[in-house]
Amino acid sequence: MPFQDMPLLVKICGLKTPEALDAALGAGADMVGFVFFPPSPRNLGFEAARMLGERVGGRAQKVALSVDATDAELAAAVEALRPDMLQLHGKETLERVAAVRSRFRLPVMKALPIEQKSDLAPIRLYEKVADRILFDARAPRDATRPGGLGKTFDWNLLKGLDLAVPFMLSGGLDASNVAEAIAITQAPAVDVSSGVESAPGVKDIEKIHAFIRAARGIPDDPPERGRAEPDQPRRQVPGSITDVTA
Repeated sequence: MPFQDMPLLVKICGLKTPEALDAALGAGADMVGFVFFPPSPRNLGFEAARMLGERVGGRAQKVALSVDATDAELAAAVEALRPDMLQLHGKETLERVAAVRSRFRLPVMKALPIEQKSDLAPIRLYEKVADRILFDARAPRDATRPGGLGKTFDWNLLKGLDLAVPFMLSGGLDASNVAEAIAITQAPAVDVSSGVESAPGVKDIEKIHAFIRAARGIPDDPPERGRAEPDQPRRQVPGSITDVTA
């Protein structure tokens, strides 16, 4: 089945508290992301990662985000979170991506920074070693981190994109623009962090719900207060651990 014909996947990234995690899960997020990168305001300690990872309880896929991490740093994150996928958001080479995938026996999502058409050139190389590609806006030269900056890029660059693996769209998305971004790129998955925050690293529960509803085209008609949404069965995600070979 073509990626574009699959149900849209939504990832809420940079979660740090039980309340924000519960909001993402309750709103129907397919993936929940946890950041292991000290310069980020969303950085998560290992004990907190262990607690939040257990709280997910199989209701969504857990993604561990790192930036140019060593094997030891990745091992610590994996041991604490028990993720379903690793997100490499730095300058990891093709060889490094392949090595991480082989060593940890987990699917890998590689983030690629996009600003102009020439930035798409590495796609054909990385799609051979990664299970999923994430397109994010290229960070300014003086930025202290490569993502989570609320910066968009020209989505028209991704029009008609034909990849061998699924891709995810990120970079400056929020409830006000995610529908347009999906319409232009035909992205089979979207990722948000700063777009559902009230301040860097502080998730806003209402914004989380609004983003997921906007991404899925659900009318803005919140359910009655006091009525909990039933737990949904876990959705199979392309490039999940069951798809990994030795």
